[in-house]
Amino acid sequence: MASSILLRQLFYCFTHFHHHCVKRNVCMMTKFDQPSTFWSGLRYMTNYGNSGKLDLTDMTSPHSWYPNARKKKRNVFLHVGPTNSGKTYTALKRLEKSSSGVYCGPLRLLAWEIAQRLNKADVPCNLITGQERDEIAGAKHTSLTVEMADVTSEYQCAVIDEIQMVGCKTRGYAFTRALLGISCHELHVCGDPAAVTLIKRMLEVTGDVITVQYYERLSPLIPLTYPMSSSNIQTGDCMVAFSRHEIYRLKKKIESGGKHLCSVVYGSLPPETRTKQASMFNDESSEFDVLVASDAIGMGLNLNISRIIFSTLQKFDGVCTRELGILEIKQIAGRAGRYGSKFPIGEVTCLDAEDLPVLHSALESCSPDLERAGLFPTFDILSLYSRLHSSNKFFPILEQFLEKAKLSPDYFIADCEQMLKVAAAVDDLPLAFHDKYTFCMSPVDMDDDISAQGLIQFAEKYASKGLVRLKEIFTPGTLQVPKSHGALKELESVHKVLDLYVWLSFRMEESFPDRELASSQKAICSLLIEGFLERLGCYRRRKASYNSTTLLQKKHHPALVHPKLFQIDEGS
Repeated sequence: MASSILLRQLFYCFTHFHHHCVKRNVCMMTKFDQPSTFWSGLRYMTNYGNSGKLDLTDMTSPHSWYPNARKKKRNVFLHVGPTNSGKTYTALKRLEKSSSGVYCGPLRLLAWEIAQRLNKADVPCNLITGQERDEIAGAKHTSLTVEMADVTSEYQCAVIDEIQMVGCKTRGYAFTRALLGISCHELHVCGDPAAVTLIKRMLEVTGDVITVQYYERLSPLIPLTYPMSSSNIQTGDCMVAFSRHEIYRLKKKIESGGKHLCSVVYGSLPPETRTKQASMFNDESSEFDVLVASDAIGMGLNLNISRIIFSTLQKFDGVCTRELGILEIKQIAGRAGRYGSKFPIGEVTCLDAEDLPVLHSALESCSPDLERAGLFPTFDILSLYSRLHSSNKFFPILEQFLEKAKLSPDYFIADCEQMLKVAAAVDDLPLAFHDKYTFCMSPVDMDDDISAQGLIQFAEKYASKGLVRLKEIFTPGTLQVPKSHGALKELESVHKVLDLYVWLSFRMEESFPDRELASSQKAICSLLIEGFLERLGCYRRRKASYNSTTLLQKKHHPALVHPKLFQIDEGS
């Protein structure tokens, strides 16, 4: 009797969620980013029927959450080797030849690049990311960011890139889900050899056939025995730093010598701006012949780098300042000497001579094997857990679930700090549990005051009206090219807020109808940031260089300014 009652509760929970999605004409999670299916709950119900106890916190068999994949005996090919070894190239050639397929990458830039590549090869390919949908008529291939992986469809071929990120404390669960959940005949997994042992253990219970292919680097990477100074910078060099302040300090110091202009690449720059900066650096006709970058160059950008120069081998990871790991050092250093580029032989060194022994040791060492993969409970599980505990509060439900979660030794629970901060901010609003889940899964940085404020205002408007119009939050005004680093940082935050609106619009389309306007404002932000980067430093302007402000005037784009969010500091 108890079992049948709980089964009805589970069914009600699922159908209520489905009815809500149909009513709004868009699911909060598209089919590309559903965390699971109703079947995951049935597995727990089966356990209950066998043992007499329902334990939703039992996450020891995540492979069973994906029945479509378990119906197949997949052929899994692990392509592993260092950066610039051709492993991803080999997997992509197989994807091109397949009758249907999907590429799962860690970055929007990578997903975009692969979609472009396949379409140019006359293989129609969709592009699906959290903030983009470009669907090609008749396409049977899709390139997407790994969080958007569809575990309900079937493919002949699938590629998962940078699989070592399965061990990432925040995003590893998405790689786990793709690895266990994608239903295909061939699964090609690319990354560092450090992931091989863990992946084999994870797939022992799936019945898949695993083949490991090892690759060697295609071009030499030479660790220099002497340090480098900013006065000895040459064309093609990339200086690596781990904070915005240090990146711009190094840029100014290098450019003050009057010999070089520097492009910059770091994580909080808009993707479009990162691509623009990388393109200027790669362009031999450009005066921007040196790159100053963070570890954002470790993947996703094709860069013609001659030498990697580490300004330091320490970074602040959001919690503390720590030494770079072997895998991180090798990933960054390996960007030097791209095969087939102007600089086929790569070199790597440091600014500080005391860092050289650590650098050399890391490059000579094998990356330590990954021990565990990230995991996160599916919406179905959390929804049923909240129902059985008669609570609509997301924060206590998630916190309690995580405390009680049972895992196998091969997995860890993803870092949920950002989700819990969002939950604390929206829990008192009159929102359904699935709406709270959507906001909590959004790509918001709650440690950024402007981004956090934007999310809260979106949630409040949605809770009160069920409709969030961009013009009700942003009042008309004029944005200008920032004149200080503080203003630049704020403008980057504004871009994040607009990006968040676009992300939400793909999950709650009727409630966030101004996607096109938000996208145009994002483009304006990117142009303004590029304008700042053009003006920054002591360098010569190219005659052909455009003026971002002039472009905005020609396009007649109304800049939207919110009195709280968009007060850009114009101080010097």
